[in-house]
Amino acid sequence: MQQKEHQVVVIGGGVVGLTSAWWLMEAGFRVALVERAPAVGNGASYRNGGQLSYRYVAPLADAGVPWKALRWLLQEAGPLRFKPEADMRQWRWLARFLANCNAASNRRTTAKLLELGEHSRRMMVQLEPAVPLAQFGWRDAGKLVVYRSRAAFDAAVARPDPDNRRRVLSGAETAALEPALAALAPRLAGGIFNAGEAVADCHAFCLALERRLQAHPRFDGVIHANATCLFTENGRVSAVQTDAGWVTGEQFVLAAGIQSRGLAATAGIALPLYPLKGYSLSAPIGAGHTAPEISVTDFERKTLYARIGKQLRVAAMVDMVGEDTSLDARRVAGLARLVRETMPTAADYSRMEPWAGLRPATPNSAPLLGPTRHGNLWLNVGHGPLGFTFACGTAALLADLMTGRPTPFPLDFLAWPRENR
Repeated sequence: MQQKEHQVVVIGGGVVGLTSAWWLMEAGFRVALVERAPAVGNGASYRNGGQLSYRYVAPLADAGVPWKALRWLLQEAGPLRFKPEADMRQWRWLARFLANCNAASNRRTTAKLLELGEHSRRMMVQLEPAVPLAQFGWRDAGKLVVYRSRAAFDAAVARPDPDNRRRVLSGAETAALEPALAALAPRLAGGIFNAGEAVADCHAFCLALERRLQAHPRFDGVIHANATCLFTENGRVSAVQTDAGWVTGEQFVLAAGIQSRGLAATAGIALPLYPLKGYSLSAPIGAGHTAPEISVTDFERKTLYARIGKQLRVAAMVDMVGEDTSLDARRVAGLARLVRETMPTAADYSRMEPWAGLRPATPNSAPLLGPTRHGNLWLNVGHGPLGFTFACGTAALLADLMTGRPTPFPLDFLAWPRENR
């Protein structure tokens, strides 16, 4: 049993939990971190796509997505796979997701996520003196979204560009800007480039940030134990039970990815989270390879390509199969075929390393922040595929909320609803 009562206990040692701990300590709290893995950053933060897409934040839910999803399910190597579960949490999540599949909800959520993305960009800059960008391979690569379909490209071009920062390119211009796309050039309708988007190694970021945490005077250390239950009494959480004993504290923060769903349930809170399983491939880049310098998103194939250090990272797919992190050989093989067709000379594909992780998503793709009905239990959950992008921003907002400071913009539906507390 942990004898010391901590001022704040952050549950989760991924990118969201680590950034939460940092901003809370900078705000004056003493913080202990509970992480079930032997090392930090080993869950969804480990080998994700590595893109810091502050402006490319469109929610998954949108008008027309249900019909597209049906087509994807019929494609052997399509971006979506669905396995029905005897678990009402899956069906409740799907019902709420479908309710958000309309243009008005998409516009509202996109606008709020753009605010959050810009705030997160500023907070990453604020963090740089403590965690230098070079320690985690940060590059200002820009983002290039490529379109194979003329209809999809025309629809993207027709969307508003409020700050007039994007470059609209023909198929030939797209391949000229990013030579790694040369093999795909004849099939490209066009591309849209945005400067100011970055790529980095999320796992390396977690390790670098942990080193800074360990040196911070208000850090009580990492407790490597599996949290299994929140103990509540008199409207407050007094301890979290782990497989190594009880951890007591004055305040508790849930930032444990999809594990947060089960932990919250032990305190009577039903978080609208579902694990969207994603895959990535990492392949070494040698002297003779033409790897992308720009961060690339293949819009129709829902696939991301990023050069991270001396590796090509490719991330794709949404598998709705519950809390299953196993590697599906058919999904890995399908992604490998797509990568070879799209960028045949970008890396040494004979040495590809596959990975799969669970991205904890809300039905509207917006993370959830703030207090629960238990006065000392706080949330920083539900970042989906944008955990790395939003982590610094939501951590800073959490610190604002826990210290009683005003947030820099209205949280609106980012805040855990009062009726659910």
